Amino acid sequence: MGAREPARREVHPHTGEGAVGTFEVSGSIKWFDPSKGYGFIVPDGNLSEILVHVSCLRRDGFKTACEGARVVCDVVNSSRGLQAVRIHAMDDSPAIHPSQLQPRTHVAVIPESDWERATVKWFNRLHGFGFLSRGPHMPDIFVHADTLRRCGFIELRHDQVVLVRYGKGPNGLVAAELRLGTSLPPGRNA
Repeated sequence: MGAREPARREVHPHTGEGAVGTFEVSGSIKWFDPSKGYGFIVPDGNLSEILVHVSCLRRDGFKTACEGARVVCDVVNSSRGLQAVRIHAMDDSPAIHPSQLQPRTHVAVIPESDWERATVKWFNRLHGFGFLSRGPHMPDIFVHADTLRRCGFIELRHDQVVLVRYGKGPNGLVAAELRLGTSLPPGRNA
């Protein structure tokens, strides 16, 4: 699969600039962080890495991109470098599921609690972390984007209710596992 010269003019989704030099590229997802909203494609051939933004994925019908997935996309060479502007196809069969990836942080937390209901106090995708609340007189629980990714979450929304198991980190409580839903396992009241 390689690169071919453009046959059309397209508008870049982030800059709004006309993309005269759009061309098709095949490659593999190097990494994609849903909490940050972007990642990179390693193209086949002799090109530099290609930025892929979540808005490009979603516009073309994809929720996320897993490391190792094969992709065919249109690319533009903008002032910021190569950027994907349209995703034509994605093959997840060679991909690594996010739960299989090693954490990018240096803090490993062992869950010391049972599953508890918590509400998202706030989560900043750009910074890759946020906090969960179990109530007004309880300490907040720090949650990192790596935990989201490992537990299969794309993002957290303010006031979203989740189930959490947490442990002690260097600066307080840290989420070790997350689940969707509000039903606690039998025998647990919170």
